[in-house]
Amino acid sequence: MSLYSRLNRHTQAQSDGGKPVKGAYSLLRIGMIWLAANLVVTTLLTGTLFVPGVDFATAFLMIVVGTLAGAVVLTSIGAIGTRTGLPTMAITRGAFGTRGSLLPVAANVIVLMGWSWVQAMLAGVTVNFLVESATGYSNPILFSVICQSIVVILAILGHEGISKIEPWLAVLILAIMAWIFITAFTAFDLGNFQAVAPDATLGFTPIIVLDIVIATAISWTVLSADFNRFARTTKAGVIGSGIGYTVSTVTAMTLGLTAFVYVLLSGDEAAAFDPTTIVAAFGAPLAIVIFLSVMATNTMVVYGMVTSVVNAKVGSKLQFLPTALVLGVISIIGATWLQLLNQFTDFLVVIGAFFVPVFAIMIVDYYIVKRGAYTKDILEARGGRYWYKAGVNWFAVIIWVIGASMSYIWAYVWPLPIGATIPAFVLTFVLYLAVMLPERGRHQAVRSQHLAENADEDATPIHSA
Repeated sequence: MSLYSRLNRHTQAQSDGGKPVKGAYSLLRIGMIWLAANLVVTTLLTGTLFVPGVDFATAFLMIVVGTLAGAVVLTSIGAIGTRTGLPTMAITRGAFGTRGSLLPVAANVIVLMGWSWVQAMLAGVTVNFLVESATGYSNPILFSVICQSIVVILAILGHEGISKIEPWLAVLILAIMAWIFITAFTAFDLGNFQAVAPDATLGFTPIIVLDIVIATAISWTVLSADFNRFARTTKAGVIGSGIGYTVSTVTAMTLGLTAFVYVLLSGDEAAAFDPTTIVAAFGAPLAIVIFLSVMATNTMVVYGMVTSVVNAKVGSKLQFLPTALVLGVISIIGATWLQLLNQFTDFLVVIGAFFVPVFAIMIVDYYIVKRGAYTKDILEARGGRYWYKAGVNWFAVIIWVIGASMSYIWAYVWPLPIGATIPAFVLTFVLYLAVMLPERGRHQAVRSQHLAENADEDATPIHSA
């Protein structure tokens, strides 16, 4: 048997084929997974964007408020994963239809691909900085490609191992973060940090900061059910992911915020969303944090991207290994596009426009329209309650387009004083609820009738926890 055949058999054996799983992870295990997942360089460097756009205290407050608000959406979608045993993109069939769900799946792959590029670039730039400092040799594109190549190999061969050791990596990363906090606040007190005057010309306001922080949570929600479907109970999934995500995000963003202001107070040159700025101040330990976080988190991002494609269509015959190789090559090539780092905030806006409406629709559909249960025919390739019209719920698709369009307009064309994320979520929520609420009673009546007659096994809900 060839090496390719052995690898293909190995990866197929580890795939669940998009079928429901019965979770066994405890609250602590789920919490540690989410804690490790978001202790990542992109979250850390997001914190460097905020000061001197706003003052230190305001930036910290918006980080906390935005993280808590985003965690509500993240845990709501994650709970659906725990109750059904399905990954996030499979759940979209409930609202968008068996075929209509391919639209959010495509958007998800685009977003995850973008994340994999950004993280690989940041790791590459960091490694390049250390190598250049030691030897004078500089080639950030080469090191970005090397970092992403390692990630792709790990996604194919070692994603299970990464998921097991990631919590332990989180402990190491937290220890180094603690050292950075101690160093910063030993050199300067809180009064010094707060004394950095806001610069209005940078175009930041408290609401814009809040929008960016919420967009970070939305970007992680695409994987929330993927992780939380392995939780033993809904309670374990909600509390574990809520605490793990909140602690990791607030810690990582505040570290980036603190490290960046420390550089400003030290009188050194500082560039936002540039890892070399803070690595120059704190040295190799911070570079280790950045590299390890990218290797661990980006591996799971690439793995999630591949599984989304493989399981996009019910009964799909796509295999994991060839799909991973194709997407892996694209991710490696994309890691050479270093100019994307200069457009990171725009990238977050795009994520928000894509997925804020999707998650608003999913929450309404599952918790209100479908009364907190999806039935087993969500796993069928054709027919059933999720076939709608030719496999597409056009109400969901049209409302998604409206919500995404307004999110973009409110961000760039007619900026709202309260930002774009929350209004887009509310608009989509209300529109979908108004259109689909009449279906609520019919759906329950049909399901109750089938249960009473015990004639349609597919009318029973997928396992709940």
